Amino acid sequence: MTDSPFRSPRTRRSVIGLTAGLALAVGAPLAASAHVHVTPETASAGSTQTLIFSFSHGCDGSPTTALAIEIPEGVGNATPLVQGGWTITRELGPAGVPTRVVYTADTPVEDGLKAAVSMDVLFTEGAADTTAAFPVTQTCAEGETAWTQIAEEGEDPHDLDAPAPLVTVGAVADDADTGHGDAAADDAGHATHDGAAAGADDGDAASVSSPDPVARWLAVGGLAAGIAALVVVLVRGRRKA
Repeated sequence: MTDSPFRSPRTRRSVIGLTAGLALAVGAPLAASAHVHVTPETASAGSTQTLIFSFSHGCDGSPTTALAIEIPEGVGNATPLVQGGWTITRELGPAGVPTRVVYTADTPVEDGLKAAVSMDVLFTEGAADTTAAFPVTQTCAEGETAWTQIAEEGEDPHDLDAPAPLVTVGAVADDADTGHGDAAADDAGHATHDGAAAGADDGDAASVSSPDPVARWLAVGGLAAGIAALVVVLVRGRRKA
């Protein structure tokens, strides 16, 4: 009777190592995708854009109770969209422009469910060719996560543990484009806890509901590499047997 290749101590250690590697390859990109997203990630200066902030995780498994979004410099006005499932409060600056908008969930959003909140943001012409960061504090039934980290010059934002959502502001919009965000807001309707908007345009809806493609492909690639390595170990073990 031929011994199983798994009885070899060296083979068992290799299999255990491969298993741990597979878990890391799949888990690392998924963890990296667990942050608050903003869509779209680009806007034109001198125009209004509807921004959607979405998430699909709690705080270490604890359900989300509120999102507090800081309004950066370069924003001439921010108008939260009223939507079902959230109570909205604002902190206003001297000019009446919101400096902080808080969305409190009427019912806590369970970990693993996707939800979204949105607002119309007017970027000033002075914000052209800059990157606007919108720090977000996610409060949960137990604990909170501050998505407020901003990459230093030369640093990759994807290397941050808790990056703030970023919007790249381009050149001043043509007159024909000004007010585009207001039209989008009229179409957006009421967003629900699952992240869908009743009348949102197809682009925004796709951005909210689609999984992170980079994380997905990294996970698939890591899984394939791990399986290939496991096959090599088994074949060598059988040859030695």
